[in-house]
Amino acid sequence: MGMRVLGASHRRRYFRWSAHFRAKRTVVRILAIVCAITFFAGADADAGSFVTGSGDNGRFLWKSVARAQCKLDDKTPLTWNIYQTEKKKDANLVLVLLGRRYLALDIKGKVAYYVFPSDLQAKGPDFESGSLFVQSRVLPTSGWTVRDVGPAELIKLTLGDYGHALDVELPHMPDLRAFY
Repeated sequence: MGMRVLGASHRRRYFRWSAHFRAKRTVVRILAIVCAITFFAGADADAGSFVTGSGDNGRFLWKSVARAQCKLDDKTPLTWNIYQTEKKKDANLVLVLLGRRYLALDIKGKVAYYVFPSDLQAKGPDFESGSLFVQSRVLPTSGWTVRDVGPAELIKLTLGDYGHALDVELPHMPDLRAFY
């Protein structure tokens, strides 16, 4: 037979980690620490990216939320719409259309921003924009409450410039993990 089978002692030596990698434990620990620092430094850089921009190119694609509800002083406005990005990491960002006025809401930071219509580019029924969350466009707001009300999340705030109460109801994304 042309094939030679390795004996038991040779197999153990061949499959032993130390036979191929002769570094000391301290070198391995240092490499692990460097990898961890690099990983967490990258995660910290991504954590603040929702304020400066979304994704790789700093652009947001705003899609209309189908079952969202909007009320201004407990009345439905004549013209309104609610937009969100599809990215899960940007789920706390909401674009609200009230008549001819656009508002960008950062639910996590509890801050509202005024949006100029020229900042939005229409992409069919959706919008594309750069970063709308600019510190110079902050609207005075008060009375923020964010509550989970079963199948939706209810955001209530009072707009300081008009003194009107704004209620936005966003449906939760369906949790399909049970089906996998």
